[in-house]
Amino acid sequence: MRSAELTQHTVASRDGTEIGYYTTGQGPAVVVLHGSMESARSHTLFAEALADEYTVYLPDRRGRGLSGPHRPDHNVRTEIEDLEAVLDAAGAQRAFGVSAGGAVVLEAARTLPSLKQVALYEPAIVADGAPHREWLARFDREIARGDVAGAMVTSMFGFEMAPPFLKVMPRGLLRWMTEKMMAKEERQAAPGAITMRQLAPTIHAEGTIVAELAGTFDAFRTVDAEVLLLGGSKGLPGLEPGRATLEKVLPHCRRIEFDGYDHGSSSDPGGVNPNGKPEAVRRIAAEVKSFFSQS
Repeated sequence: MRSAELTQHTVASRDGTEIGYYTTGQGPAVVVLHGSMESARSHTLFAEALADEYTVYLPDRRGRGLSGPHRPDHNVRTEIEDLEAVLDAAGAQRAFGVSAGGAVVLEAARTLPSLKQVALYEPAIVADGAPHREWLARFDREIARGDVAGAMVTSMFGFEMAPPFLKVMPRGLLRWMTEKMMAKEERQAAPGAITMRQLAPTIHAEGTIVAELAGTFDAFRTVDAEVLLLGGSKGLPGLEPGRATLEKVLPHCRRIEFDGYDHGSSSDPGGVNPNGKPEAVRRIAAEVKSFFSQS
């Protein structure tokens, strides 16, 4: 498969912030919204798999790459407005979202009539937002004093991403390991690459989104768009109950669970997704492509 030829573009969101995005491919437009600790280029392989039939739009969500910074009052509405700006520029009726990006895409499907089909990989919608508001307070204090490694550890446990063996390790050791990992990534990063250290502050907005949309399942009963709901058997355990509930409340929903796939399986291998596999990306993309072609 050929490498995607990406071209850069920008569009202004409603508050004037520039939202940058890449495009590749040909055909009807599909907007791909990345998840936490990711950027637009995190789904390059996914875009390649769709590019023979679709023009794929890969926006950088705020605080990353081509896009402007978060504002103090950043919330889900801001995310919807940013996505809407790209959808309008693309003339897109289809979108794919991952994790927090998937939560934004689903909320956009509820509020924007332009979206007719959405595919979601492990959307970050949970029942209770209180635990997220609690760990965010500690995360913000650690970022404010420059303890990026400590903040990353806090968010890992906050998002319930820590495997069982890490839960018994001393926090100081985890912080040391995280700092070493970030330093190694920075030494090996290609010019212009967006590193974990650079992405770390964006986690505040991700936690805010998860907390804001928590417990809103019934609101999605009004979604008119067709929804493809995807997840993996090795994905984040805290998100599976949300998918089960969404499957019941969404009027037009098809659900697929991939055996052995984890939370990062739709994203390019590397960085915060060291266990990623190109064949998993291509399989997920094939299901999404098939779903979009049914319109």
